[in-house]
Amino acid sequence: MQKILISDPVDKRCEEILKREGFLVDYKPGLSPDELKKIISIYNGLVVRSETKVDSSVITLMDSMEVIGRAGAGVDNIDVESATRKGILVMNTPGGNTISAAEHTLAMMLALCRNIPRADQSLKEGKWERKKFTGTELSGKTLLIIGLGKIGKEVAHRSRSFGMDLLAYDPVINPTSVAIGSGIEFVPLEEGFRRADFITVHVPFSPSTRNLINKESLDSCKTGVKIINCARGGIVNESDVIEAIDAGKVSGAAFDVFEKEPPDMSSKILHHPKVICTPHLGASTGEAQEKVAVQIAEQFLEYFRERKFSGVINIPFEKIEDKLLSYIELAEEIGYLQSQFLKSQLKEVKISISGEFLQSNSSAVISGLIKGFLSDRRTDNINLVNAPVLFKESGIPVSEIKVPDDENFNNLVTAVFSTTEGERSISGTVFGSKEKRIVKIDEYYIEFKPEGDYLIYYNEDKPGILAAVSSIVAKEGLNISGVSLGRNLQEQRALSIISIDGEIPVKLKEKIAGIEGLIDLYPVKKRGRR
Repeated sequence: MQKILISDPVDKRCEEILKREGFLVDYKPGLSPDELKKIISIYNGLVVRSETKVDSSVITLMDSMEVIGRAGAGVDNIDVESATRKGILVMNTPGGNTISAAEHTLAMMLALCRNIPRADQSLKEGKWERKKFTGTELSGKTLLIIGLGKIGKEVAHRSRSFGMDLLAYDPVINPTSVAIGSGIEFVPLEEGFRRADFITVHVPFSPSTRNLINKESLDSCKTGVKIINCARGGIVNESDVIEAIDAGKVSGAAFDVFEKEPPDMSSKILHHPKVICTPHLGASTGEAQEKVAVQIAEQFLEYFRERKFSGVINIPFEKIEDKLLSYIELAEEIGYLQSQFLKSQLKEVKISISGEFLQSNSSAVISGLIKGFLSDRRTDNINLVNAPVLFKESGIPVSEIKVPDDENFNNLVTAVFSTTEGERSISGTVFGSKEKRIVKIDEYYIEFKPEGDYLIYYNEDKPGILAAVSSIVAKEGLNISGVSLGRNLQEQRALSIISIDGEIPVKLKEKIAGIEGLIDLYPVKKRGRR
């Protein structure tokens, strides 16, 4: 039974759904870092918002953890790299708070234009200062939206209804797929800075977006520009904005997020009369909190019950259906078998894939292949999440080649491992939806099920060798469950695979190796058994 920890004040619907489905759930918001570290080893899942800092020191202690879920969009409080290395899935719920964040952005823009916070405070102090708080209309003004993801698009949709002219900058969005008929003009960032009356950011925080709006970019803006940041602290340089306001370049700014949260309460940004600040409220509506709570609970259920990967950000696929699972398991067996064959320094891995189904799911199959190879080479937990990352650290290049459909098989995966002594090629396919088969090893066409323990050996193509091997196996009290043969008539060699019921004894190799005409022998134990 999976055990889940909810360590932040996530809407109670999350806990209710998980408990109803039979999970053991501990709702413990407000844990200190030390308290979290003391208990985290026993949990299979962790649900957080933004308060819990899931850094490498916490992840190191996650002995049973399979998935960390963020009830929200940003995962900057989670060390995704460390989680990936540990083999832990990281998922978020990017769509649940989209509307709330977009509406809050518009609320900040309107509050800036109409001086609402200052006018409210003035009136409550007994003053009637109508002329002092003369505002600005949104209609006819130019808005630059930096980042046209889900939230950015919703901001654009709502801003258009105010009669604003819309500019957008997003280097990973195809303008032709978004802007046609939408009234959004895609521009280079520098041009957007020059033309905008309002600038709002909706990008993740990363090294490339840190201080995206700074003194240099503000200097290039038109005088009187207004800045809104409801995305992530650190994207807008707070000190540079204050300096630009004081210099008359920027007429106002609104911040819902800060470089440090909670911010220093004596900071000038919190007390400047031309700056509006809210305490990270973009997603803080009852509707949004319930949406992300339900969404993360459902994603946990899909993962633990169906092995679906909805919302997962550290693997490149979302669902493993039965047919794909069979190909992943086949790839794992091929990778594991390549590890058994490996006797010299590995130089390169090439993976050839044919068939529409396999080519559309190649990343999952490649992850399976690498997982199978590493599972025989490392003692730590290896899974589909961390296998590609850990293998990449070896510096061995991995290339994927999509080839035309094979004339004999609808879908075929071939892994070629190049070493200092040569190449080894293994091909496999799945018959139906579950029957996994190795169909070729090097130049030998063969068909066998990669299951259990088996012996692989190369021999001179002459009578008596199979009988000699079978006799030794029988004397050891082992039952042969299958025999597969492949021949190379040109070189007068053969490849034989003998499947064994039970475990192959360590000394069996020594006894078989002395048979005349036997060239090379590989006893292969069932994957997962050392």
